[in-house]
Amino acid sequence: MPKILSSADVAQALNVSRETSERLELYVELLLKWQRAINLIGAGTIDDIWRRHILDCGQLWRYLPKRHAPLVDIGTGAGLPGLVLALLGAEDVHLVEADSRKCQFLREAARLTGTPVEIHNARSETLQELPARVVTARAVAPMGKLLNYAEPLIRPDTICFFFKGKGVNKELTDIKNNWIMEIENLPSVTESAGGIVRLEAVARVDKYNS
Repeated sequence: MPKILSSADVAQALNVSRETSERLELYVELLLKWQRAINLIGAGTIDDIWRRHILDCGQLWRYLPKRHAPLVDIGTGAGLPGLVLALLGAEDVHLVEADSRKCQFLREAARLTGTPVEIHNARSETLQELPARVVTARAVAPMGKLLNYAEPLIRPDTICFFFKGKGVNKELTDIKNNWIMEIENLPSVTESAGGIVRLEAVARVDKYNS
């Protein structure tokens, strides 16, 4: 079993300033407080929250393109990974969440940590006027559904980063007749069986051929 990481361990791994570390600690404190009332993260991950959620999300920071704004996190839930990335310094971050209670948490977390983010209490499919440079998603849906959700946001230069588990190869195989894209599998520092899938030049096959 992996060692349970502390806030100091994760701050060191992500190479963040003391100020950013303190803001991450405040975010985690708020998340655990709100977790008593609404289900923000899996109960089995609470004891190792710094590794399972903060480091897991924060590792994406190093992969973001230099010009990554606007960044849209769909199905953000507790702000994973979008709010964590904003805490680390990502700019023009949009958090998309259909659950109004989770949006209340996001507003409070953003306010108390002093993190400028835009929160959309909506489904991503309805956001036709929000073109994204980067789209992120974590624990939202299988790849086929995820691309359907993200499609209104995707432009020719959009890059998608999707956190996926060990079944990712099958998910990619299942969509190959409907979507074309450039794929790169990025290793995870927290889950040996999982990783982050980086997608570029994403398009439906019928639109690409038309």
